[in-house]
Amino acid sequence: ASQRRSLLLCQINRTTSLASQPHRPPNNEQAMGQAVSLGLVYCCFTAAGSLCQSCFGTTAPGTTGRKRAVLLLSMAIMVALWFQYQVGPSIVRRSGWAWHMYSMIPGTGKLIYNAWHDPCQQYDPETELKLLEQCAGNAGVFRPMFLSTIFFLLFAGATKVVPSLNREAWPAKYCIYFFALLISMFIPSAPLFSGFFLWVARFGAAAFVIMQQVILIDVAYNWNDDWVERANEADRISFGEGSGWLQAVIGTCVAFYSVTIIAIGFLYKWFDDCPENTWVITLTLLGIIAMTAIQLSGTEGSLLTSSVISLYATYLCFSIVSKNPNATCNPRLGHDDVWGITIGLFLTTISLIWTGWSWSAEERLNVDAVQSAKAVVPSPEASNGGGEGALNLDVPFLNPEDQPTTGVVTQNSGADDMTAGVGPHVWKLNIVMALISCYVAMILTGWGTLEAALDDNMNAANPTAGRINMAILGISQWLAIGLYTWTLVAPRVFPDRDFS
Repeated sequence: ASQRRSLLLCQINRTTSLASQPHRPPNNEQAMGQAVSLGLVYCCFTAAGSLCQSCFGTTAPGTTGRKRAVLLLSMAIMVALWFQYQVGPSIVRRSGWAWHMYSMIPGTGKLIYNAWHDPCQQYDPETELKLLEQCAGNAGVFRPMFLSTIFFLLFAGATKVVPSLNREAWPAKYCIYFFALLISMFIPSAPLFSGFFLWVARFGAAAFVIMQQVILIDVAYNWNDDWVERANEADRISFGEGSGWLQAVIGTCVAFYSVTIIAIGFLYKWFDDCPENTWVITLTLLGIIAMTAIQLSGTEGSLLTSSVISLYATYLCFSIVSKNPNATCNPRLGHDDVWGITIGLFLTTISLIWTGWSWSAEERLNVDAVQSAKAVVPSPEASNGGGEGALNLDVPFLNPEDQPTTGVVTQNSGADDMTAGVGPHVWKLNIVMALISCYVAMILTGWGTLEAALDDNMNAANPTAGRINMAILGISQWLAIGLYTWTLVAPRVFPDRDFS
């Protein structure tokens, strides 16, 4: 009892002492600093949200959601680069912050190591460390690109039935994708990624090589018509003022053809030690001369478009000869293909911009529009204004959602509002995004080959893969050249048919 009384007295004394202490008012400087910090955080998040909204559009009725899809694929490409150069090599070396981050979770370190290392276990980490890291890096590329391919193929089927799904629930789509990416870290690379998807990506990338030519044709035609129209507008204001725009068109054509000729000269210099390389380069040159002559002999197409396709055909020629597995024919064998990756990513960027922002993208994917040797003008329903044949000076990158509204305002039903702005061909753009995923997987991994894998004679250790890649690229190149040539010849062969 005495102990309890003592404890009670101690508590009373402590309470009395705390109550007797003077009250300290809050520091005004601290309060001000907290208020300023909260205000800055709010402003930063608001600005980031506004920037994202302005760059990638809204998801309100009347929008398409294409920009959100481009953002998802762009993030997937960045993750692929991170996996290739940081995560994959770090896991098989069991070193680096990426490996330590995953190995901190109990039981996951060994699981992730086996999933990434087992398909590459034929390479000795002591003597073939570079091959081991490259193999693991390629497997790292296949993971996000495989998921983005499946993602866009699934949504191509869904938007074929319900087009408005392309603009709905993007936060959920992002979460699903990145959750699947986290799960893929624990899935063995073979046979799903390094086996099945490798072959799917090869053929998907070959299809995109042809599709990319359609994209470049659309961009070049709209580019040419834009500058010509600007020249006409300047001449209407003051005669002769538009000559600058026409000179810019001619100057661009001269620049592109000059680069093409110089590049072909270097290809002859670097890759002319074998007959197969000489044939590839010579046939490419003859194809460029032929399609340019056909374009100049008629009224179809434009010289700017021909120069763009000529430059693209030269890039494909370089891609073909640089995949030759014979070291005598390919002096770049065993070296990192920096130029090939850089040009490939640049073309991918153009394709992503076209897919997300070009107002003629959906219309160009029609069968008749692919064969058209002129700029594609969307229908009034697709462009939200402007009569048929109207040409906007902001082509090809003015979003129809941002164009001024014209015409008579009428009442619409709720169902029409839900699908307004989403064209019937938006599902085809998801197919394009899936093919872009396959193409990126191939350009980052050298079409699935190990650049440093050489035998005792400095030839490729797996020449079959190199030959197959050369054949796939060669067929794709000539299909691309043939498709552009057909857009020039078709109106002459079938004069009664409207290719506009």
